[in-house]
Amino acid sequence: MDADNAFLDPDAAEPVIADPDELREHRKHRLALAYRVFGAMGWGSLGDGHISARDPERPDCFWLGRYGVPFRFMTPDDLVLVHADGTVEGGGHINVAAYYIHAPVHEARPDVVAAAHCHTPYGTPFSAAVTKLAPISQEACAFFDDHEIFDDEEVNIGSTDGGKRIAAALGGARAAILRNHGLLTVAGSVDAAVGYFLMMERSAEVQVKARDARPIGADAARRVHDMFEEREAWQVFQWAQRTYLPNAG
Repeated sequence: MDADNAFLDPDAAEPVIADPDELREHRKHRLALAYRVFGAMGWGSLGDGHISARDPERPDCFWLGRYGVPFRFMTPDDLVLVHADGTVEGGGHINVAAYYIHAPVHEARPDVVAAAHCHTPYGTPFSAAVTKLAPISQEACAFFDDHEIFDDEEVNIGSTDGGKRIAAALGGARAAILRNHGLLTVAGSVDAAVGYFLMMERSAEVQVKARDARPIGADAARRVHDMFEEREAWQVFQWAQRTYLPNAG
């Protein structure tokens, strides 16, 4: 199946693939590309950050990049399946903080297929201000009344208890700002979760650089928010993939 042409729902951010094995391979392929986009942008070079994708047959399990593989070299073969108890199928190492964060988020949000987090040049310093994004750019409006703050000093998440607090702070929103830590985005597909992350990082950059910016009004911000559904976030990722990984399939 041509995944780019498999959308049956015009608002969907993931192709409608009935066969679970085919859907799993699709998600793993997109997940590897997502890591590579992060790597191409210079993110995750210190081993920080992680992107997850829920398994279609075992919804309490999710795929992660194997720890130690540079993001820009990630392939589907470098992904490992993480069970609800933190064990890795077939062995292998993961960034354990990824399990502590992603497992509770996936458990609390059955609508979420993927979650993305990384320590980025603007998201991390912006998170130290412990403030929400103001509607001062088009991208920021995508998160208007649709992101939360995890206001907690546990920046090195050391247990699923910390992850549960993150999930509780996130609630039903599409993103969270983790205090003194960075950004977290979620969506119903890998592409959309990463698309939202790219937009949120740009929003943080604008707010860091334009501290005296004049926000737009709530009604205008809400209209833009409603235009940036997951299908639009999916498209953002397509642009990033084609820009940073022009030879990727």
